[in-house]
Amino acid sequence: MAKPWATLGIDLHLEPAGTGLRRGLTDALRDAVRTGRLAPGTRLPSSRSLAADLGIARNTVAEAYADLVAEGWLTARQGSATRVADRTVTPPPDATAGPRTSAPGRAHARMPAPSRRERPRPVHDLVPGTPDLSAFPRAEWLKAARRAFLGAPHQALGYGDPRGRPELRTALAGYLARARGVRADPEHIVVCAGFVHGLQLLGRVLRARGAATIAVESYGLPRHWKQLTAAGLTTAPLPFDELGTDPAALTDEGAVLLTPAHQFPMGVPLHRDRRATVVDWARRTGGLVLEDDYDGEFRYDRQPVGALQGLEPDHVVYLGTASKSLAPGLRLAWMVLPPTLVEEVTAAKGGTDTCGALDQLTLAEFLASGAYDRHVRAARLRYRRRRDALVRALAAQAPHLEVTGIAAGLHVLLRLPPGTEQSVVQAATWQGLALHGLTFFRHEAATTPPADALVVGYGTPPDHAWAGALEALCRVLP
Repeated sequence: MAKPWATLGIDLHLEPAGTGLRRGLTDALRDAVRTGRLAPGTRLPSSRSLAADLGIARNTVAEAYADLVAEGWLTARQGSATRVADRTVTPPPDATAGPRTSAPGRAHARMPAPSRRERPRPVHDLVPGTPDLSAFPRAEWLKAARRAFLGAPHQALGYGDPRGRPELRTALAGYLARARGVRADPEHIVVCAGFVHGLQLLGRVLRARGAATIAVESYGLPRHWKQLTAAGLTTAPLPFDELGTDPAALTDEGAVLLTPAHQFPMGVPLHRDRRATVVDWARRTGGLVLEDDYDGEFRYDRQPVGALQGLEPDHVVYLGTASKSLAPGLRLAWMVLPPTLVEEVTAAKGGTDTCGALDQLTLAEFLASGAYDRHVRAARLRYRRRRDALVRALAAQAPHLEVTGIAAGLHVLLRLPPGTEQSVVQAATWQGLALHGLTFFRHEAATTPPADALVVGYGTPPDHAWAGALEALCRVLP
């Protein structure tokens, strides 16, 4: 059952390590402050909120906070939040005592689409990729827009830095550092008009550098592969198994596109050994890892998987977007680039900022004010309830079908009996249910044995339509 505290506080990415929870948490927090990932003045989550996120006792968090206050890393006053201390104040000599955490088959034909006259208009949309747009925080967004617009300098209305507004790049650097473990410098962030726009820019840069091939995952979004092909690159799919995408087959490709935190659409995180393998490949060959962190904010039953970029910022391009957390219509996404890539990507963007300054300023204010954290945490609670209702309905109506990939994101993978995928998708179409089978997301050159499954998105329907969408789904299942 979802708890009310899930909407409280802010997100904070931590990976406690060591022999004890308190010691591990204390070391992780201290290291985050020491390295600058948590900037002076940053407001930390309440002990109750952080304990709930980490799945540990509240007293453990409170004691870790107290230790760091005593050491001078944090400040706390009665009735006020715990914050990162001003780093101009030197902690006591023994403040850094203790160990530091280490850095971390058969042919599967596509079913032809029905003609316009044959295709009923969908009543329910279970295609993954879009959040519940009815839940967009309009009132909070308007407040942030007003504050941002009234406080904006006059030059903000000019053509601007092609990398994007400095206010947004600064806010993103702070948020990504604390929430996703990204090692971000505002000077190395480029704002773009959606993930696909960022992919287009990177494709041009890779081709200009002489790259001919980019490795991709066996399952993913065809429109992403098409963008890379349009840039003159050949997409080569990597094998996939229960541990995720297997990077052992990487050789001399110019780059690899991955969804390591939550593979799309299979729903598994990339195994830690394979994370190390792909980072080692990038260091050894000079290749780039393009990390698509498309739904990193939404995790439910497990601790968040930190960004791969945090392991090797000189060889990993981190790509994030507001499309899942807020709305795709904002056309706002961002790339955290290796320093050597910033100039080339900026040039590929055309030397001008292609994203609206007012929306960038609003998002910057939304992040800085804490409204973004509040919205994401409320959305996380709402989507978890939907996922729970989906899992319960499937267990009751189709207990013979396996549901996987439920720990995070906005979709699940529903395994089907062999040979039934196409008939189920067709039945869904006639029931007015927009739904994709796993085959839709399989690369045509993939060697991974195909499987019959549905990729069921639960983010799009508004709350009032969710029960009806579930009933329609259960009606078409074998």
